[in-house]
Amino acid sequence: MNIWMLLLAGTIVLGGAVVQGSVGFGMNLVAAPLLAIADPVLVPVPLLVTASAFAVLPLVRERGQADWRGVRWALVGRLPGTVLGVAALALLPSRWLAVLIGVVVLVSVGLSLLTWHPRPVPSTLFTAGVFSGVFGTAAAVGGPPMALVYQHNTGPTVRSTLSAYFALGSLLSLGALLLSGQVQPQQLLAAAVLFPFAMLGFVLSGPLRRPLDRGGTRPALLGLAAFSALSLLFKALG
Repeated sequence: MNIWMLLLAGTIVLGGAVVQGSVGFGMNLVAAPLLAIADPVLVPVPLLVTASAFAVLPLVRERGQADWRGVRWALVGRLPGTVLGVAALALLPSRWLAVLIGVVVLVSVGLSLLTWHPRPVPSTLFTAGVFSGVFGTAAAVGGPPMALVYQHNTGPTVRSTLSAYFALGSLLSLGALLLSGQVQPQQLLAAAVLFPFAMLGFVLSGPLRRPLDRGGTRPALLGLAAFSALSLLFKALG
């Protein structure tokens, strides 16, 4: 990878890190499509490694705020959700699978704005984990289900809890890729090169937390979830 491509990839990761560091999720949503265009080698392993390491930073910055009980229930749901996502990839045309996921997320956002007020209780967290596993495996968009569940929580709780969930969930995905022989040394080197850009994005995200924590967290979560759904639909139908 030449220096210009490296700077481009790093800038993409930096932008995704700013979004995730301030809102609570969004790095893969922002970075994955653009990195795949810049250099397909950067997706999924280098981005997964970078995102998993990055997720530790909000946990340190806002330590003591994570809902670890909720993380455990969501991870229990993510395991069967990952299996279902693999099955969905095998059984459904990718285009219509993306359409289905996009519609489900948009309907969920719409219901949240009108009458549906999900809370982080075990049954809801398990269900969100299942959907997150399916969506993350099938379309690399695993954030919206968890964001919808925590939309009424404070900014520090949202950021630290989703970070814990994504860090552990990414490790599960990396473990599966490693066992299947899809992790190569050059991919780990690429992740090492990208991570400093992610750290810079994390630093830049700090000041953005304050306006979000003054009532902007829920609109940001719902807006980002809707954006991810519309992006999927545009890609599938465009």
